[in-house]
Amino acid sequence: MRLRSVGVALAAMAALLALPVPGPAAAAELPLSQGRTATSSSDENAGTPAAAAVDGDTGTRWSSAASDTQWLQVDLGATASISKVVLNWEAAYGKDYKIQSSADGSTWTDLTSVSGGDGGTDTLDVSGQGRYVRMYGVHRGTQWGYSLWEFQIFGTSGTGTSSCDSANAAQGRPASASSTENAGTPASAAFDGDAGTRWSSQAADPQWVQVDLGSVKDLCKVDLTWEAAYAREFQIQASTDGQNWSTLTSVTGASGGTASYDVSGSGRYVRINGTVRATGYGYSLWEVAVHTGSGGSTNPPVQGGGDLGPNVIVVDPDTANLQQKFDDVFAKQESSQFGSGRYQFLLKPGTYNGINAQIGFYTSISGLGLNPDDTQINGDVTVDAGWFNGNATQNFWRSAENLAIRPSNGTDRWAVAQAAPFRRVHVQGGLNLAPNGYGWASGGYIADSKIDGTVGPYSQQQWYTRDSSVGGWTNGVWNMTFTGVQGAPATNFDSGPYTTLDTTPVSREKPFLYLDGSTYKVFVPAKRTNARGVSWPANAGTSLPLDQFYVVKPGATAATINQALAQGLNLLFTPGVYHLDQTIDVTRPDTVVLGLGLATIVPDNGVDAMHVADVDGVRLAGFLIDAGAANSDTLLRIGQPGANADHSADPTTMQDVFVRIGGAGPGLATNSVVVNSDDVVIDHTWLWRADHGDGVGWDTNRADYGLRVNGDDVLATGLFVEHFNKYDVLWSGERGRTIFFQNEKAYDAPNAAAITHDGIVGYAAYKVADTVTQHEAWGLGSYCNYTSDPTIVQAHGFQVPVTAGVKLHDVLVISLGGKGQYAHVVNNTGAPTSGTDTVPSKLTSFP
Repeated sequence: MRLRSVGVALAAMAALLALPVPGPAAAAELPLSQGRTATSSSDENAGTPAAAAVDGDTGTRWSSAASDTQWLQVDLGATASISKVVLNWEAAYGKDYKIQSSADGSTWTDLTSVSGGDGGTDTLDVSGQGRYVRMYGVHRGTQWGYSLWEFQIFGTSGTGTSSCDSANAAQGRPASASSTENAGTPASAAFDGDAGTRWSSQAADPQWVQVDLGSVKDLCKVDLTWEAAYAREFQIQASTDGQNWSTLTSVTGASGGTASYDVSGSGRYVRINGTVRATGYGYSLWEVAVHTGSGGSTNPPVQGGGDLGPNVIVVDPDTANLQQKFDDVFAKQESSQFGSGRYQFLLKPGTYNGINAQIGFYTSISGLGLNPDDTQINGDVTVDAGWFNGNATQNFWRSAENLAIRPSNGTDRWAVAQAAPFRRVHVQGGLNLAPNGYGWASGGYIADSKIDGTVGPYSQQQWYTRDSSVGGWTNGVWNMTFTGVQGAPATNFDSGPYTTLDTTPVSREKPFLYLDGSTYKVFVPAKRTNARGVSWPANAGTSLPLDQFYVVKPGATAATINQALAQGLNLLFTPGVYHLDQTIDVTRPDTVVLGLGLATIVPDNGVDAMHVADVDGVRLAGFLIDAGAANSDTLLRIGQPGANADHSADPTTMQDVFVRIGGAGPGLATNSVVVNSDDVVIDHTWLWRADHGDGVGWDTNRADYGLRVNGDDVLATGLFVEHFNKYDVLWSGERGRTIFFQNEKAYDAPNAAAITHDGIVGYAAYKVADTVTQHEAWGLGSYCNYTSDPTIVQAHGFQVPVTAGVKLHDVLVISLGGKGQYAHVVNNTGAPTSGTDTVPSKLTSFP
């Protein structure tokens, strides 16, 4: 036994010695994509984000929504020569898909196409260049979405890559600042290489310090050393001319000290732009160091104009199978309340006979004439509620604009709820705002439209109509408000639903796309004061050619969008869902940001979606902001804190801009919209913390405030704000005005204790801050539906300071079916609601 064991051991040793001796182990090739920024058309849930497909971990994955035409893309950081792409599919794989590359994240080139894929691991040899690479899924292999454990890009760094120089390119260069605290703290002290000298500003927001590097350079890192007076929020920005700035990174929640920020971009000038101070002092920096790339190249300029992308359907009266085109989109969108599909129909001028354009979720229909009557539909544009058993209260997110309708049976049906504007439409007949069968309805908004016949709201609970004309108005349920409407019924709020003002104090119609011959242009209407009736065919305003717009298409990155803005381009978002890894910064006066087909922007990783500087005349219109899974402080901010410039001659306008927190998945935001600038006009918005859909719960989709107004002389016409955890509207600016307000309190308040503050049960739907001395509002309604705890008795719907300069007209509160009650209407005034009969408690004036 012992001898045999020894023999076996010796034989085994001899076999080992006969094997070739291995050399040193070779490290696996690292993909260019690993750890880079990734975005996607959609994520199945918060646990399967785009970043999981490029993290080098085969135990994490990205997965999309369960529909075709989904994509995943990665930003390699610079242009590379791409030789191989490896896709490690989860069970939900792509059967037909493309691998594409792009220099700018907007225009794509096919590297290869795969048909009949069977999942597993696909290794694809390709040849091409690009900074961005994406998998564009055409057809799924399963009923689920697309799902990748890993998406790996291999190749070599090209002319766009660069190493980051350790030297400080800013040291000793010319510097300037918005202000200095005193002569001993100049701008140059932040760039002198001496950690014992510093720049400090005056104690106000915003403030900036900048340096001139002498020539345009690739920028890769910025180091900041703050003194005790640091910035809580700031941007690092770059410019080629010192005038137009692009944001390299936005920082929120900073804690001072020394911090380094990796950036990607180019510029001659670098600026630290502080927007929110962390202390009562100014901003103070010991040192700013700027590091540049060696051997890199600058990003090419973003081009304006071009085609309108894959989800804009342009038709004319001779388009083949026209009715089928409408029907095909409607079949996809009729019940797709939280889907990712987005569509825009554009109808060239002419006469369209015998069509019925049914309009579903995230679908818009618009004429391309300069006037509504240039596009004549002898047929119908229809919204009904068959998908929801005749209940129209969830017919959100759709629109009709700039066309004429001669209804087939004399009356067109537009049975909508919130976020469904009807603008600049000529109805050559009547308009029915109720669904077939007169089921529940909860809308809506009409502006700049002419209805020759009678408008029948029937079951509509509330409605706002502005600067229009109607042949008649048949009835109303609770709150029907009119301003500048020819033919509107007289005010009867003491006994009925009507509030009517003869004119609208300030209005400016929404910008719109039209054809001038064969050339696309955007018409930007002029401001009107004390308006009454439609703005057309006079059409005061200006036209901007499409080449002055960056036409944003699915896959575009926030960096490219900001670069376009910095170049002086406007933005035209085509239908799609856009994930942002940095805040869109609108800094140029009179910039137009226009969306088609309810284009949707989603801020990722807790960034804010959009900031607008305190400048004149920015136009925001026609898009949806959908909160991301990580908490954003403010989804849309107009003007930085402390803004106080006078914009009365050319106000910023926010029109058909909608905000959603939850419903399409978990979403979080402390504030939905904050208005710091003066004179802003908010013309039709729906700010909605979701009460149904996915990702809904008291803390799951928490959002404390819907609208916060800090600027003076702000006007809101058509304000819909619902379900926020604290105040739906908190108005702190002076001389504010609201015409029409619709609100529901959060259904899911778990109990009275959760919403009790300052000894008050429930946060008012609309609170005017105690410091305000002048404010006025007309046609206001708040409803409670406390489904989680029907015993809650909310103290009041509205809370305002009691002073002669603060006036409310035609105010009501309602208990929906007895699910909770109101004790008062305004402050401690007004009868309580009671029972289950949904009878409003009203005040025609306060005080």
